[in-house]
Amino acid sequence: MTKEIKQVLNDKFWARWVALILIASMMFFAYMFVDVMSPLKSLIESSRQWDSSTFGTYAASEYMLNVFGFLIVAGIILDKMGIRYTGILSASLMVVGAVIKFIGITDWFQTTEFCAWLNSWWIEMPGSAKMACFGFMIFGCGCEMAGTTVSKAIAKWFKGKEMALAMGLEMAIARLGVFAVMWLAPGISESFDNSIVAPIAFCTLLLIIGLINYCVFCVMDTKLDKQVGGITEENANDEEFHLSDLGKIFSSKMFWLIALLCVLYYSAIFPFQRYAPNFLEETLNVDAATASQLFSCFPILAMCLTPVLGMFLDYKGKGASMLMFGALIMIACHLSFAFILPIFPYKWLAVTLIVILGVSFSLVPAALWPSVPKIIDEKILGSAYCLIFWVQNIGLCLVPLLIGYVLQATGGYFYPMLIFSSFGVMALLLGIWLKIEDRRKGYGLEEANIKKN
Repeated sequence: MTKEIKQVLNDKFWARWVALILIASMMFFAYMFVDVMSPLKSLIESSRQWDSSTFGTYAASEYMLNVFGFLIVAGIILDKMGIRYTGILSASLMVVGAVIKFIGITDWFQTTEFCAWLNSWWIEMPGSAKMACFGFMIFGCGCEMAGTTVSKAIAKWFKGKEMALAMGLEMAIARLGVFAVMWLAPGISESFDNSIVAPIAFCTLLLIIGLINYCVFCVMDTKLDKQVGGITEENANDEEFHLSDLGKIFSSKMFWLIALLCVLYYSAIFPFQRYAPNFLEETLNVDAATASQLFSCFPILAMCLTPVLGMFLDYKGKGASMLMFGALIMIACHLSFAFILPIFPYKWLAVTLIVILGVSFSLVPAALWPSVPKIIDEKILGSAYCLIFWVQNIGLCLVPLLIGYVLQATGGYFYPMLIFSSFGVMALLLGIWLKIEDRRKGYGLEEANIKKN
């Protein structure tokens, strides 16, 4: 008599894709909150007395606590406590940070004695900006922790299945948040008499819904663990993870190649998103709402291509080559923003360049994140993701400060675009090195994720 093969929850097609939708929706709402202020840069500068340097500090604040070690702690929490505890913690931090930022931006807060004290305390920056930065720092801790948690959750639920496709779809859904907020934020603001508060309140409410969705996912994940031999995250062997295991990550050349490529690439993407609507507003001489709507095209092709590229990686491979090609596209786009668009300030040209940049934003992340499990042991995978995010956050913290300073000093976007291009050149060189190392050591970065029998 043959032994019956037990089917667990993630073996069921509908279950693992429902799980993906639940956790991806949390990141969708998070990405909306991240960029809710980007289309409102001109408005907040005029209504709250911010300048480009202040806005740069605000944009950088999302990553500040992560740079000073929180993400390392988050990785340890993730590997010790599991995806359920860490996911709920990260979603809760996002909500708390969003509420603090919301309070700091309100008209009521501007009239308080606490705001008056903040105006005079420490550095010369409006009290509203200091409060918003504090809230954004807490939100950033939760958002980056959530990103690593989601990656590990997908790796768990889609192991041996459509992992790259699932990661690609999660990224596509998250980027849909960027598209949505570029349209919704100006519209909501205009509907409430050019209010800054209303769009932030709306996105804060969505974060609460994201927290609820992740709690539902946790119920499913608990059931999955009970089906797999009765082992749960909470009673898993404490010997599963040791602090000394971090040394294995830091001593890995491949880890550093991927981490440095990641920080250079994303430093030319996410800080650019903060300034892109204002860049288009000034370069094309259009209003803020039109500029944000034009830039909303950025994630469109990325949303469509990322799942397709994930399937390609699952069945065909070529991950290292995709990293290199994505960096090349990014270099060409930022150089075009610097040299071509100011000479030919046409909307169709701007949209074309933005959409092509979105192709790059499909190629690199789609290949990058599924590559990490190929070089890092599964039991320390959460820490590896968090350490990569930590290195990435150093760049994402410093680059907005740099761009804000350069923009304030030069009064234009020519030099900032050259800075973004230089990051792409360095990312390309690291991509070439990564492919050489993979060819020498056989990590399988160019191989398909789904093995044929």
